Amino acid sequence: MKKISIDKGVVFGDGKLTFIAGPCVIESRAMALDLARRLTALAAKLKVNYVFKASFDKANRTSVDSYRGPGIEEGLDILAEIRQKFDVPVITDVHEPWQCARAAEVCDILQIPAFLARQTDLVVAAGETGAAVNVKKGQFMAPEDMAQVIRKIESTGNRKILLCERGSSFGYRNLVADMRSLLIMRELGYPVIMDATHSVQRPGGLGTGSGGDGKYAPALARAAVATGIDGVFMETHLNPKIAKSDAANAIKFSEVEKLWKKLIAINEVVRS
Repeated sequence: MKKISIDKGVVFGDGKLTFIAGPCVIESRAMALDLARRLTALAAKLKVNYVFKASFDKANRTSVDSYRGPGIEEGLDILAEIRQKFDVPVITDVHEPWQCARAAEVCDILQIPAFLARQTDLVVAAGETGAAVNVKKGQFMAPEDMAQVIRKIESTGNRKILLCERGSSFGYRNLVADMRSLLIMRELGYPVIMDATHSVQRPGGLGTGSGGDGKYAPALARAAVATGIDGVFMETHLNPKIAKSDAANAIKFSEVEKLWKKLIAINEVVRS
């Protein structure tokens, strides 16, 4: 298993559990900084590896009327401020090849959304930046298929690769999380992350937006950590009911500390 070192002392694949958490999308500068302050303080309290996550643009919204974010320029400025002010690595989504180099100027990790995991130009452009690349396995892909995604990134000389499970399509508007997928992807030699909140999403389930079963996200996170994964991805919000994206899936911030403690304990048992 390769160890992937990120800035600020964060390492994936060293036996410790790394948490990636934040809002689905940047709703405002004040909101993003406030949540980053709370999450970094919690990570310091629990002495865990932590990466702040937020998107500057949600390009794959269900409806044309859905909120997408502040855009790349303002969004990256906010992420840069969070990175500097709280001394924390940051990760954000990229949707088009031209965004990669610009985002890599600020972000430690570029994230390839699941819908775009097979988009060769995007994946290669992300690899070419030299930043770590977290690829979410497409809902339509078998875990073995990620070997070809790895080859695309490795073709650029980049070996800072993370693989992320976020559920597989099960009929219409539903996902299932197969824990075997985590084990299969780990066999490919790179650290594996479980996206607990998107794995309970119901794509397009609200007609003009995606629904979900957020109450089950903690259980999926616990099960995933028990398989021996390297990191847990989760979206959180102070008040998920009013979140501008993925409101049905985000974990309420007041519940995060209790969950992280449980996941840390499970990881310690698995690694003992």
